[in-house]
Amino acid sequence: MNKKRVIVIGSGLGGISAAISLAQEGYAVAIHEKNAQIGGKLNVLKAQGYSFDLGPSILTLPHLFGRLFERSGRKLEDYIPIRTLRPHWRNFFEDGTVVDLYPEPEKMAEQARKVGEDPVNVERFLKYSADLYELVNDGYFEQGLDTSDDFAKFYGLWKFTKFDLFRTMHGGVKRFLKTRYLQDVFDYFIKYVGSSAYHSPAFMNCLPNIQFRYDLWYVDGGLYNIAIGLGKLMTELGVEVHLNSEVAEVRKQGERVTGIVTKDGAFHAADILVSNMEVIPAYEKLLREDTQFLRTLEKYEPACSGLVLELGLDCQYPQLAHHNFFFSEHQREHFHTVFRKRQLPPDPTIYLVAASRTDPTVAPPGCDCLKILPHIPFIDDKNPLTREDYLAFKERVVEKLERMGLKDLRQHVVFEHCWTPLDIQQQYYSNKGSIYGVVSDRFKNLAFKAPKQSTKYANLFFVGGSVNPGGGMPMVVLCGQNVAKKVVAWDHP
Repeated sequence: MNKKRVIVIGSGLGGISAAISLAQEGYAVAIHEKNAQIGGKLNVLKAQGYSFDLGPSILTLPHLFGRLFERSGRKLEDYIPIRTLRPHWRNFFEDGTVVDLYPEPEKMAEQARKVGEDPVNVERFLKYSADLYELVNDGYFEQGLDTSDDFAKFYGLWKFTKFDLFRTMHGGVKRFLKTRYLQDVFDYFIKYVGSSAYHSPAFMNCLPNIQFRYDLWYVDGGLYNIAIGLGKLMTELGVEVHLNSEVAEVRKQGERVTGIVTKDGAFHAADILVSNMEVIPAYEKLLREDTQFLRTLEKYEPACSGLVLELGLDCQYPQLAHHNFFFSEHQREHFHTVFRKRQLPPDPTIYLVAASRTDPTVAPPGCDCLKILPHIPFIDDKNPLTREDYLAFKERVVEKLERMGLKDLRQHVVFEHCWTPLDIQQQYYSNKGSIYGVVSDRFKNLAFKAPKQSTKYANLFFVGGSVNPGGGMPMVVLCGQNVAKKVVAWDHP
């Protein structure tokens, strides 16, 4: 039995997945977590009878989570109770148009006809999405490809041309879909990675297939129960979890790291380190690398941040589905404002979760608990926004929701909680308050993130949204599994 010691910095889902996968390989694994609970951005807030998912609200690709249990002879459903949702999303537009997304072709065809879109166009787009997913999944996802050499070796020139590299994500969408309504809806699948459909490469159109093929899921009692289920599995596998144990420094010697120093001054030796802290903050704050080295990481620009607003209401809005989007009148301008101008958008597209629509346990009887999330720029150190700027923007968001059908919303609020990018940065040490790790940008990085193995220290590995394959719960869980494979391959060449 291999008993080399691995320390994982941070217990986000990527760190948890890596810890479980390495424990299953026989390593002695310990996690050091800054906060008082595991889960990272998968977080929960409970107050006055309301329960809110502070972080991720949508579960996709549950089979990737299931692998963690199956490798130990267990079943996902014994730890995490999940169920599908209908509709997947409800989409609201300023002119009063409402479109639902369904994975069933006949229901989706009906929604397409409602806005004047030929259902054949939707079918053709989803076939295009499925082809891209097969291509991306076979290599980038499942093989854990990291470098241009990896890609060249796996795909070869003939397959590489199939990535639709000369279009943006929006360009790929408008090839097939002709109405503004469905263009906006399918462009906004880029929300999963906190980027812009007008700046991301077209192969990001693999994202709709993930949802239409593998469905969209909810975890009974709220998505934090994913962390609870995985925490139980870690305990059974003997993974040590140290909460309230912030890592202050990574010690290094030559081309290797030797362990961590926690905030209480204690040194913890390790044969291998896995950082669930994002790549740039880890190199900057824990490894204290110089400016010259940090400049080599500039292409890994942060994805967007968000204003995270939770409202407990004394009423329900029956027009809401579980997941809802309130679209900007001019979505191209919205993307440009957030991702190029890096300004708060005057008319944001808003994601709104009403989990009480599915799960009555998350709010008092007859009440709604709303999680509201518009995407906004990451923190710009040269032109910083104040908390007052963000709170003024919050009022603009609520005004828009009231205008688009949530009449007298403010009068029904009995509980409110709000996080700005400043809070997100402080809570998770994410790079400039980013929610989704590294941006997917056609010209900055072709949507590729940092490699999972450090280019400077042989026994240092990274996991999470800032490394390939990027942000989102299933992707960071897959990343943790692929990091474990990399560790084993490196440790046993």
